[in-house]
Amino acid sequence: MAQHNDTGQAGEELAAQFLEQQGFQILHRNWRFGRAEVDIVAMDGPALVLVEVKARSSDHFGRPEDFVSAKKQRFLAEAASRYMEMYGHDWEIRFDVVAVLFNPETEITHFRDAFFPEWG
Repeated sequence: MAQHNDTGQAGEELAAQFLEQQGFQILHRNWRFGRAEVDIVAMDGPALVLVEVKARSSDHFGRPEDFVSAKKQRFLAEAASRYMEMYGHDWEIRFDVVAVLFNPETEITHFRDAFFPEWG
């Protein structure tokens, strides 16, 4: 497996552990609908939270959180709509980003309400 895949998987594992330690209930990991994949679907109290995890081994080209593109945000919004339809969720929803940087020590940063996608 390529190193970037290993970095991504390690980042997702650390992010899930971090969120659980913060009291989140993890519902799904790597939940897919069509072209969209949600790294972590969780509950934070009454809020459904779709979490994008970005992990990097270096910040040479930018911080991990800088790589959540507008296209990715649209895919997450689409996935959120489908998730709510499939599971009958009709209450608060939030989009968070967890950035994991492995250089030189592991740094985890959680951005609550990281973005507000346009609903198509």
